[in-house]
Amino acid sequence: MGGPRRTRLPQRRGTPRDSRFDAGRRGPEGVPVSGFPLSLPAAINLREVGPRDGLQIEKPIPTADKLRLLESLVAAGLRRIEATAFVSPRAVPAMADAEKVAAELHRWPEIEWSALVASPRGAVRAINAGIANVEYVVSAADGHSQANVRRSTREATDAIPEIAAAVRKAGGRCEVIVATAWDCPFDGPTKPARVHEVVEHAQESGVDRVCLADTIGTATPRRIVELVESVRERVASTPIGLHMHNTRGAGLAGILAAMQVGIVDIDASVGGLGGCPFAPGASGNVATEELVYLCQDMAVETGVNLGLLLRAAAAAEIAVGRTLPSNLLKAGDRARVPPRRPAGRLV
Repeated sequence: MGGPRRTRLPQRRGTPRDSRFDAGRRGPEGVPVSGFPLSLPAAINLREVGPRDGLQIEKPIPTADKLRLLESLVAAGLRRIEATAFVSPRAVPAMADAEKVAAELHRWPEIEWSALVASPRGAVRAINAGIANVEYVVSAADGHSQANVRRSTREATDAIPEIAAAVRKAGGRCEVIVATAWDCPFDGPTKPARVHEVVEHAQESGVDRVCLADTIGTATPRRIVELVESVRERVASTPIGLHMHNTRGAGLAGILAAMQVGIVDIDASVGGLGGCPFAPGASGNVATEELVYLCQDMAVETGVNLGLLLRAAAAAEIAVGRTLPSNLLKAGDRARVPPRRPAGRLV
């Protein structure tokens, strides 16, 4: 009998997004990383989702604390930040101050701010509040869609053209996030065909990006690559992003596999904050600082200062009043010195 079957990640040679390491690329200590046996992009487009996805399951914190957290993230070098969500304040009380947060974002004009919405009405609220870049979430599984927005997947998908048109008129960018792209806590495994139907409709509606979300953190590298490749075949002209949860500890492995097949738009959450209030068992997102640490060592540019990001993670921990799951926040960088936590202050 032969040995166990091995799944090989497809290598896309000769394309800019999968360029191999060269002799000029060096790790954090200046050591050349040429010959490293992975095919990775030279840089990723990192979006910080902690202020929205991270805080949505927490007890509401003061708007002033949210703004101090945003300030610390900006100081760390993050340039794409999901600031809030325009959703029902009764369903998600932590996002009830969305308009107040949006009103203060003019302090940082260099940042690409965005907000999550769950309906056309939410998109109008975001635009009127001054946030024209919108992420609209559609669950590929009916069970989660009903729990999340009280609509079927088909009903939620049908709203994409209206939202995309409103965002375009406002001069913003529209993204469709496909939740439960791999598994649903109510319906079990999600058939790829259901994901394909959502992303194809999104591309037909002219959205700027689609994002595959591992809502309950069950996806493995093999499954991620398979779904990414099948989605790419159907929406080749639309960029694909990735939103991973670290429920089973495989989040970073999944991101690394996706990077090897050309995914460069990646979400992460400071401190590992996050989870979905409508998905039982879903825990935090991949910690931004852990992703930056990984990329930094492999000479993949993120534009983020890891030391300042660790201070932002410590600030997030103070803001929510509990220990966050980030391993890097506990152990520190390679020197194994945990980040100094400000005494009684967020920054």
